[in-house]
Amino acid sequence: MKTLLTEIRRALVSTLILAVVCCGLYPLVVTGISQLAFKDKANGSLITDKDGIVRGSTLLGQNFSGDGYFHPRPSAAGANGYDASASSGSNLGPTSQKLADQIKERVGSYRAENNLAADQAVPADAVTASGSGLDPHISPANALLQVERVARARKLSPDQVKSLVTANTDEEDLGLLGDDGVNVLKLNLALDSIQ
Repeated sequence: MKTLLTEIRRALVSTLILAVVCCGLYPLVVTGISQLAFKDKANGSLITDKDGIVRGSTLLGQNFSGDGYFHPRPSAAGANGYDASASSGSNLGPTSQKLADQIKERVGSYRAENNLAADQAVPADAVTASGSGLDPHISPANALLQVERVARARKLSPDQVKSLVTANTDEEDLGLLGDDGVNVLKLNLALDSIQ
């Protein structure tokens, strides 16, 4: 009986020590290091305006629909899209008729809103949702096709708007991972700041 009680005591003490180290000390050390070394990223990469109001995160897409704004890629997250609590893709595959119909409708809408020719190629990211439904970036090709619409709506020159696109393009990581992307929230906030 004494051996059993000794083993139970050892198990409880070991569990308590591991709980303190793994559930207390380790998270505190990691949080401390991240706050010191990566403060912006550790706090959600939030974007604030000149008044200190949080406008969003560089990591999450938001819906912009006005003619004077660059539009993000479509979202399947939540019932109306862009719902961070329901992050997901549509799960529609390449043989899905529903996906084919959605893409055909989106291509037509994209061409119409950007005053493009009926045979103008449309970038894939302009008509398909990302895996998370919250991708904050669009391709530079997608952004450049929207420049004329945005410039016209804001009464700016296309060159002014193109320079903002270039300034808000994030290059591929380490020069080889991923593709260049334009952060839509940062770009639209930059547009608002010049007006």
